[in-house]
Amino acid sequence: MNQQANTPEEERIIDAAFQDVLQGYLNSNHRKKVEIIERAYKFAKNAHAGVRRRSGEPYILHPIAVARIASQEIGLGSTSICAALLHDVVEDTDYTVEDIRAQFGDKIAQLVEGLTKISGGIFGEHASAQAENFRKLLLTMNDDIRVVLLKMADRLHNMRTLGSMAPNKQYKIAGETLYIYAPLAHRLGLFSIKTELEDLSFKYEHPAAYKEISDKIEATERERRMVYQDFAGPIEKKLNEMGITYDAKYRLKSIYSIWRKMENKKIPFEEVYDLYAMRIIFDCPDPSMEKELSWRIYSAITDIYKLHPDRTRDWISVPKANGYQALHLTVMGHDGNWVEIQIRSRRMDDIAERGFAAHWKYKDGESDEERELTLWIQTIKDILESPEPNAIDFLDTLKLNLFASEIVVFTPKGEPITLPANATVLDLAFYLHSELGLRCIAGKVNHKLVPLNSKLQSGDQVEIITSDSQTPQPEWLNFLATAKARTRLRQALRRDHQPMIEKGRKLLAEALEKAGMEETNELLTKMMGYYHVNSRDDIYMGIARNEINPADSVAAFKKKNQGGAGAMFKKYLIDPFIPAKKSASARDRWQADEDEDLIIPANVNLKETYVLVDDDKTRNYVTADCCNPLPGDDVMGFLEDNGTVTVHSLTCPRAAVLKATYGGRILATRWGRLSGVPKFRATVSIEGIDRRGILREITAMVSSASGIDIRSFNIEATDEVFSGSLTVKVVDADAIDELIRMLKEVNGVTSAARL
Repeated sequence: MNQQANTPEEERIIDAAFQDVLQGYLNSNHRKKVEIIERAYKFAKNAHAGVRRRSGEPYILHPIAVARIASQEIGLGSTSICAALLHDVVEDTDYTVEDIRAQFGDKIAQLVEGLTKISGGIFGEHASAQAENFRKLLLTMNDDIRVVLLKMADRLHNMRTLGSMAPNKQYKIAGETLYIYAPLAHRLGLFSIKTELEDLSFKYEHPAAYKEISDKIEATERERRMVYQDFAGPIEKKLNEMGITYDAKYRLKSIYSIWRKMENKKIPFEEVYDLYAMRIIFDCPDPSMEKELSWRIYSAITDIYKLHPDRTRDWISVPKANGYQALHLTVMGHDGNWVEIQIRSRRMDDIAERGFAAHWKYKDGESDEERELTLWIQTIKDILESPEPNAIDFLDTLKLNLFASEIVVFTPKGEPITLPANATVLDLAFYLHSELGLRCIAGKVNHKLVPLNSKLQSGDQVEIITSDSQTPQPEWLNFLATAKARTRLRQALRRDHQPMIEKGRKLLAEALEKAGMEETNELLTKMMGYYHVNSRDDIYMGIARNEINPADSVAAFKKKNQGGAGAMFKKYLIDPFIPAKKSASARDRWQADEDEDLIIPANVNLKETYVLVDDDKTRNYVTADCCNPLPGDDVMGFLEDNGTVTVHSLTCPRAAVLKATYGGRILATRWGRLSGVPKFRATVSIEGIDRRGILREITAMVSSASGIDIRSFNIEATDEVFSGSLTVKVVDADAIDELIRMLKEVNGVTSAARL
């Protein structure tokens, strides 16, 4: 941010933007506290005087825009508008929270403090400030939900203006938005904000794919509208005859969700048939009649179109945990394609679009949805108060609770309980009470005895069976789907393992003392990474069990620090931190290319796009084992502790965690010089109708293709259907795309997709 006085034209733009906020507030049904809003605006404008954003515009336009989103898109009142206008004053100027409190009172000061960024914290000076920011945000949310709603407004405006940021910052901000903020918006019922955050993140991470889908949507818009009008006409005629007052809307699937469907199903845009849905929003002044009227509309529609029997969702009788209510059904149109229809009242639609903020308009005591929110916040608080969490583990655990898919199960007495999809009997036991979870041995689902790792389905009636002799087991972590259960289990395991943990801690301290070193967060974080464990307690346990040699680890760490990050390494060298049982595979993996030098850059400019080079003499990156990206894929770089640049695919789950946790190490990248030799491994799945000679044809076709080397081909046939996988070495992503195209042309192959 730089300093420069505003021009008269900029002053006019600033004043017009604030008047828009004020007019929107006056048009709302909130109490009209104009004076304090005007005072907050003048205070913020004075505090940010002369300061500009990276885009060059006056900085004050950002808090004004956040205030507008908070008021007009979320529906918040004067206290939140003031906090939005003031939210960057404490962080970016000499004013303190106490100054805000003295001028505007406790509530506004509390909101501003919750929105003020911090660094360091529970994960240590060298760990993730991003994770700590999320932690503070959510802790403050426990006191006032408006903090996180305002944070959503702040993030949305930052995403809308992301184009002025450096490429690596775009990846960092888009990555953490997609990983944390979009699911959080969903969990709070902010559907329209969640959708826009996803689309904007996708736009910056995959600009070519975003443009391609946008162009195809625009090109097919007229045809799609005509199909919709033919579909909606008979329904609208019937509802008019019934005397129902309603609006019928055409809702297009978001660009991000279209892309996700294309990726998951490995299909082109042209084969995504459910591009749109129909939404019917009806007037119903009496809330007690909403359910009856929804089912009357449902009945009228199913008299016209054929119903899909497995895709009716009644979220009116049992609302989603974020307060969402609607009746969904899927019917077949005249063109043979399935179309989803959403039926809502005005009240339901308001809550669906604005989430929990809209509940205040209809508040009459604490609703079921608000009780769900209270329970959810309490679960988040439990996670945050868990001692010594690792930064990445913390975010993974938190994300478990921002689930997109939910199920509703019932206790033996008929009490409904909302859980994430894939929740197990043990998850439910921990949800009901920690002691039930720790003593659970099995469950009865619909009166049938099942093991504690059995996944639950919506509508299941579940009884928990316990035993006093049961003790918690570490392997339970492998099938738990809820954050509360995982947190409670870790706490119990930590208590049980405390003697071993203390022994390991003591042995490590002794090794450090002999080496003249101290135990630091940096040392433990590096050890956790090298040994592939989730917490420092796992390090201590490994030492106590003689699985980790503390003296060797300390010596290796000391040597690495003395060597410096700018040195040159042979690519086949094995890190001394890798345990013996993993060293062999690591050594084998590198030996194949041991004649290549890996140049570790001494000075990597994080603000510039890093050019990935891999020619006959030089290679300045390594590919991540978790996603195995190919040249030509959308990728990002991550700067490791030793200076190595590791390349991840932008769709890699591990990359999503890195962007959300260690965003300061992210590099924007582009592919540069390549050797032209097939050296990158890729696997293609193949399915089709079996016939004599098809295997020979596929093998011959792949062998004749240029730039492709077959490494393995596994196939299995059941009756008349076959499936298999083909692993090859290729030059780049274009080569694998061409291979897939050729495979699809083989008679009998019904699908081929890169894994």
